Amino acid sequence: MSLFRKIFGGKSPGSEEKVPNEERSKYMPDIKLPVDERFTINFKANGGKFLYCENIEEVYNSLENIISENNWSDKKVFLLDDRLQDLFKGFELDGTKKTSESTYFFTTCEYLISDDGSLLISSNQIAEKKLKELPTNFVVYATTSQLVENIGEGLKGIKNKNQSKIPTNITTIKHFKTTEDKNFLSYGSSAKNLYLLLLEDL
Repeated sequence: MSLFRKIFGGKSPGSEEKVPNEERSKYMPDIKLPVDERFTINFKANGGKFLYCENIEEVYNSLENIISENNWSDKKVFLLDDRLQDLFKGFELDGTKKTSESTYFFTTCEYLISDDGSLLISSNQIAEKKLKELPTNFVVYATTSQLVENIGEGLKGIKNKNQSKIPTNITTIKHFKTTEDKNFLSYGSSAKNLYLLLLEDL
């Protein structure tokens, strides 16, 4: 993805958004940002913590650092996805399906929404639970192929992937700031302390 490869090397084309450029004539078309760049900017503006990983070893290292920095090594993790348990079996995660026992939630997501930097999730990740019922701390594992322009594109993708049974409880997580950092636009929402482990797979 272009922003990631700009920072970490390389460049690739992507979907775009208009961004004004002061040095250009007002009559020239606006320069556009690729979908990955726009997601990163909006995600960080929402207060999310972003960790770009070029391979699965970097994902493992990043998760190890997150657990270590937050002193979660002896804490229970809310874990509903057995595939994550298998993929990260070397961590010997102390998983539980009871939110009351857990310190953080380790999950995947459906899509990463570029337009507003949010994460689209469904009953595939959170069953029928509401966001406010989930732990405050989230660690989300996703890949760059899950980046989409907007929620509509994400909903279409969910429908196409699950034609036999469309998941329920579809929602977005958008606010990743602590209470003292929140502004009036985020009141009433369920803010989460969220880490995104993003694996390059394109």
